[in-house]
Amino acid sequence: MIPDHLKRWLIFLIACLLFVLSQFYRASVAVISPQLIGELSLDTPQISLISAAFFYAFALMQIPISMYLDGIGPRISMTVLSAIAVAGSVVFAAGHSVSALVVGRALMGIGMACNLMGTLKIITLWFTPRYFATLSALVVSLGTVGNLIAATPLVLLAQAMGWRNSFLVMAGINSILVILFFIIARDRPQTPLVPDVPEAASTQMRDILQSLVRLFKEKDYWIISLGTFCRYGIFAAVQALWAGPFLIQTLQVPAVTAGNLLILTSIGIVVGSPVFGWLSDTILENRKGVVISGLIGMAVVLMVLTRLSPGTGMATLSILFFSFGFFGSAGGIMYTHIKERMPPERAGAAMTGINFFTMFGVAVFLQGLGNMMKYLHPDDAMGGSAFIDAFGFCAICLAITTVVYLFTVETLGKRKQR
Repeated sequence: MIPDHLKRWLIFLIACLLFVLSQFYRASVAVISPQLIGELSLDTPQISLISAAFFYAFALMQIPISMYLDGIGPRISMTVLSAIAVAGSVVFAAGHSVSALVVGRALMGIGMACNLMGTLKIITLWFTPRYFATLSALVVSLGTVGNLIAATPLVLLAQAMGWRNSFLVMAGINSILVILFFIIARDRPQTPLVPDVPEAASTQMRDILQSLVRLFKEKDYWIISLGTFCRYGIFAAVQALWAGPFLIQTLQVPAVTAGNLLILTSIGIVVGSPVFGWLSDTILENRKGVVISGLIGMAVVLMVLTRLSPGTGMATLSILFFSFGFFGSAGGIMYTHIKERMPPERAGAAMTGINFFTMFGVAVFLQGLGNMMKYLHPDDAMGGSAFIDAFGFCAICLAITTVVYLFTVETLGKRKQR
């Protein structure tokens, strides 16, 4: 039998690997979009709908997850839903129409809907609260490996065996991880490793609704929800879809090079997530300021992207795409921010509630930007002018979000006092 102090790290590792799959699935359309467009004769609204289907399903699943994750526990929740993602990957690989690809992506979104929130819940139950921001940032950092796989490696794999077989391979890997997690994971240690480990929350509808009402009364819940709606919605819309066509078709960058630039964005997340978590927990001892710095950094990068043209040097592009990932990673502190506003027994509901807006924002920006580009530039929806308007609009949204976020309450000092 594995001792609890070692088991927690093994559970943490497998949970992170499931989150890696989530990151892969959500970002995987970007680099294969030219193949999808060519094979199925798609336009910008159709390719954006296919990509957004994952995020619509993911976001809607946060509603039941927020109601039951604290009661059912992460082990069963993550196992059952992750198995659905296997089916989604197979359906997507076999799809020959827009509707089939949308269904496949939606099933992937349902299947991956609990992996981040479940992992954060595991951290709450198995690790000391002092390092929650650091460990949650580490989850995001490790999960970014999925974004790395969805960039150049997916390009090369798709070139070697086709994009359909590539998704069948990922379905097989997904199946193995689901089985391992079900066998090894437990919701709580046999003996408490940290003080005040909360008991399972009630799954009675009355108690759930009362908890949600308390959550909805928090002003900061809605401000942080807006923050994560715009921050991650914009970030993922760019990385998961629009960065690929922008680089390949507008800046005339080769597909493999575009994949490498998207890898740099993911590396920026890998580097930035633990850095911002460490700064927030230890050096600056601040949540709000760290989040705001990331929002400002993302807005600046997007405005610079609107000034680029074909022939832009790789050094400039590399710095910009790395910086976009680096500053975007600061938004992970929002989960810690909202967690500290709710009691431990409802930490899952608080974080999952925020995650609804996180993923719904991606769906809205993915599809919304595609429709906006088509509407404003019907004859050249993927031309330079269309991307200038799209990225400029995103920068304005981030600027507004920054101003609103100034009205949140700093929680780190309160947590330390408790």
